[in-house]
Amino acid sequence: MEEESLIAFYLQDEWSMQLNDRLSIDEIKEKLSQHVHYLINHDFGRLINMLYKMDVSESKLKYLLKENAGGNAGDIIAGLIIERQLQKIQTKKNSKQDNAESGEEKW
Repeated sequence: MEEESLIAFYLQDEWSMQLNDRLSIDEIKEKLSQHVHYLINHDFGRLINMLYKMDVSESKLKYLLKENAGGNAGDIIAGLIIERQLQKIQTKKNSKQDNAESGEEKW
């Protein structure tokens, strides 16, 4: 599965978003930014819980928000969410490749 599809599936499953699995990263980011903006205004606690659950870097988030004061917080947070999901996808790919090379059995 392509990275875009994996991210779209994650957002559908965990964030209750309705996304087409054929969207580009930029289109996903735009829709996620709108969703994050909604959560900022209507369910901030859920947003914080989701970011914590995803292990989005709090220090990086604070830094980016401070550096871009007056900017679109939804865009900044959406970018961090996508960045974190891409990291997780890459880690999983590397783990599968390492297991295949070492001949280890999967659980």
